Amino acid sequence: MKRSEYVSFDAVGLADLVARGEVSPPELEQAALAAADAVNPRINAVVETWPGEDVPVPGSTPLAGVPFLIKDLGVTMAGKRAELGSRLAAGVPARADSSLMRRFRRAGLVTFGRTSSPEMGFSLTTEPVLHGATLNPWDTTRSAGGSSGGAAAAVAAGIVPVAHATDAGGSIRVPAAYNGLFGLKSTRARVSPGPDVDEAYSGLAVHGSVSRTVRDSAALLDRIQGPEAGDAYVAPRPVRPYLDEVSRHPGSLRIGVLTRPWGGRATTAPVADAVARTVALLERLGHRVEEATVELGASWEEFVVGNARLWCAHLTAMANDLAAALGRTVDAGTLEPVLLACYAYGRRMTAEDLVNAFALRNKVSRSLGRHFSDYDVLLTPTLPELPLPLGSYDDGIEQLDAPGWLDRLFDRAPFAAVFNIAGTPAMSVPLESDPVTGLPVGMQFAAGYGQDDVLFRLAGQLERARPWSGRVPEVWAGADAA
Repeated sequence: MKRSEYVSFDAVGLADLVARGEVSPPELEQAALAAADAVNPRINAVVETWPGEDVPVPGSTPLAGVPFLIKDLGVTMAGKRAELGSRLAAGVPARADSSLMRRFRRAGLVTFGRTSSPEMGFSLTTEPVLHGATLNPWDTTRSAGGSSGGAAAAVAAGIVPVAHATDAGGSIRVPAAYNGLFGLKSTRARVSPGPDVDEAYSGLAVHGSVSRTVRDSAALLDRIQGPEAGDAYVAPRPVRPYLDEVSRHPGSLRIGVLTRPWGGRATTAPVADAVARTVALLERLGHRVEEATVELGASWEEFVVGNARLWCAHLTAMANDLAAALGRTVDAGTLEPVLLACYAYGRRMTAEDLVNAFALRNKVSRSLGRHFSDYDVLLTPTLPELPLPLGSYDDGIEQLDAPGWLDRLFDRAPFAAVFNIAGTPAMSVPLESDPVTGLPVGMQFAAGYGQDDVLFRLAGQLERARPWSGRVPEVWAGADAA
């Protein structure tokens, strides 16, 4: 299969070819490897491949036989390195498949490599010391976002149609917006974090994907959603498969629009213009759209500090566990400066600090939840500005403490983390692009707890009304000749 043919299909389309016997999974894997060879040297999204080694469980699923990449964070594949983007874990193979990896295998996905992540997922740009910066396929002077930047760049560049991603503060939605992809952060506990974790990052983090089409994300979530034995709590079961929801009409939704963030930088003109065009589209589709005032339930400063406490408590425990297991030390040789500052912050925390962080989570969740009595969906820009140049987070980074680092991240992505705190689903939809630069602009839609189906119905309608799959980045140039 030529690269030009391979990249013309999404994951569900490729699986259909396999089901009809028109192409075999090994042929698809070879096409994916050829795509990686062609574009990865230009974007540095894939840090390792292992061709021909993954043999998924036989069966017929909407994704069977499709080449797939896992993020270097949050999932383990037996015998393959799980480095978390960090020198602290460098070179260490996983002893067993995680529960999520087993679900990927049961879905019939052919996992042939892993994508880059910032160290421990602690950034919204993917520029780790361990593997170097991942570049944006639309403009290689710009960031691919983070922390699922490697996954998003790989999908945007045509290496795979869908890839594993995680999100604890925007890490699916930010790179989706940067790379012109669809990315949904599902409801808290929709996908089990077990068995080794009861709440990933105190319930902030979820597993999911980035993809070029809505149906690919829906099909993957169908295969990985659901509880594991012993989960602390579970999300409400979906009424029907999410893949079916994509083609269903969403009805006339009440949509509240928020363009002014609770803190951080103001929405820039190119993004505000894109929001206005999105509002006009929604109104043409029959939705009731109005400006909304959404109360955060806490000051911006409280919000940043509460997140810093939750993030750093987990970072410190994870770093200590790795150091003890591997016989390594946590120092400037194993952690980047800002991570070392966050680690030190976590070590200084008290039990009272952590309880107060949970209280912050509760206040924000209660406040936001009330707004979903007034609106079916909230609309914000995914990000207030266009994709940033590489190195945009670096200025004075050595002097930052943990709250200072979180404040810097949330300043650039002020609309994202509130939905992690609240545990509600939110998606970035690549509806727009900047007419001057051609860079993608994502629109974020959020719904109430358990209402992932509402978002998939709306996303499917938007994709049909304003298709984006024909917009491809610069690195795809020459694909027809490959």
